[in-house]
Amino acid sequence: MKIPFSPPFIDDAVINEVTETLRSGWITTGPKCKALESEIQKLSGAGSVLTVNSWTSGAILVLTWLGLKDGDEVIVPAYTYSATALAVLHAGGTPVMVDVNEDFNICVEQIKKAITPRTKAIIPVDIAGYPCDYDAIMALVKSPDIMAKYEATSPIQRQLGRILVLSDAAHSIGAHYTETRRAGGVTDIAIFSLHAVKNITSAEGGAICLNLPEPFDNETLYTQLRQFSLNCQTKDAFSKSKAGGWRYDITGMGFKMNMADVNAAIALAQIRQIDKLYAERKRVFERYATLLSKYPWAMIPPTVNAQGKESSYHIFALRIKGITEEQRDQMIDLIASKEVAVNVHFIPMPMLTLFKGLGYKITDYPQAYANYAHEISLPIYPQLTNEMVDIVVDAVIKAYDHVVLNHQ
Repeated sequence: MKIPFSPPFIDDAVINEVTETLRSGWITTGPKCKALESEIQKLSGAGSVLTVNSWTSGAILVLTWLGLKDGDEVIVPAYTYSATALAVLHAGGTPVMVDVNEDFNICVEQIKKAITPRTKAIIPVDIAGYPCDYDAIMALVKSPDIMAKYEATSPIQRQLGRILVLSDAAHSIGAHYTETRRAGGVTDIAIFSLHAVKNITSAEGGAICLNLPEPFDNETLYTQLRQFSLNCQTKDAFSKSKAGGWRYDITGMGFKMNMADVNAAIALAQIRQIDKLYAERKRVFERYATLLSKYPWAMIPPTVNAQGKESSYHIFALRIKGITEEQRDQMIDLIASKEVAVNVHFIPMPMLTLFKGLGYKITDYPQAYANYAHEISLPIYPQLTNEMVDIVVDAVIKAYDHVVLNHQ
C-alpha cells in the first residue's frame, strides 16, 4: 500500500466552497478572505487577523512595518525552515541564530544571551505544532534589564518600547497554549502558514494574528497592513469593482501579498471542520505513540503539559536514540522502499548553502544538530487509517532492525 506523506484534506465541503467562489464572479481578495479572517480570529482569540499569500510574505510585511534597518538583529532558532531567517534578510535585518531545546523549540536561556541593543524582534517557532514557552519569552522582553538595553531605530519600535515577539506559528493553528489560550493569541504578533501541507490549507497562504498592546490599535493596524499588502493602494479590487468606485491612491511603497478568495475558500471549508480534523490527527498521533513507545530507541515527541499546552498534531517528529545521521538516512531509504513516505523536519539552517556562506556554523548549535540527525517525520493527517498507521510503524521498526540491530 502506497502511503503519501501529507496530502491535503479535500472533501465535498471544500469542493463546494471553491465551486461557489468560482461561480460567484469574484475570485481574488474579497468576502471569502474576510470570512476566513473571522474564523481564524475566533479560533485563536487574536485581536485582528489579516490573510496574506504565504507565511513568508506575512513575516516580511510585519518586519518591514517594524522598520528594520541595516544592522538590526532578529533572534531566530537555528532549527527551523529557512523562511524564518529569509524573512529577516528580505526585510533588511540580520538573523541571529540560537540553539534549541530537546523538545525542538527555541531555548529561552540562549535567547537571553543573544540579546543586544540591536535586537528588534524574536521569532520563536512552534516546531511540529507544539507551542514555545511564550510566558518566559514575553517576561524576558518586558524585564527591566532587557528593556534597558533596547535601542529603537524606527517610530514603530519607539512606540512599542521593547523587543517585538513574533511567533512563527506556521505549524500550530489549532494548538492550545493553555486551557483557555490558543496559538495565535499569545504573543504580540503570530503568523500561521496555510501552505498545502498544513493542518488548514489554502494551497498557498498565511494569516497574521495581531495582538499588540496599547497604544497600538489592532483594527487600525489591520487596515494599514492590508493596504500595505496591496501595493499601498487605498482600495482593494473588490471595492474598485463597484459602480463608481474606480478612483484610488497609492500612499507608499507596498508589496503585493494579498490572498485570493479562491484560495481562502479551501481553508474556510476546512477550518469550519477543525474540531473533527484535529481529533483525527490526534487519533493518528496517539496510535503512533502507543505502538512505538514500547521500543526503547523511539523518542515520542512532546504533545501536552500540565498547564494545558497541547500540540496541533501537525507533525509526528519521531527521533531514534543512538543513531547517526547516516543511519537515519539509511532508515528513510528502507522505509521509502516499502512505499511509505516520511520526511525530516528540518535541516538546520546553518547546514544550508546560503547560511554557511553567511558564516553560520552547525557546530555552534549542537542540540539543533542532534534533533535533526535523529529525526524522522511520520505521516499524520485525517485520512490516515489505523491500518495505514500500522504499516508505517512496521516499516520503521524493520528499518531500525536492519540498519541498527543487524550491524551491532
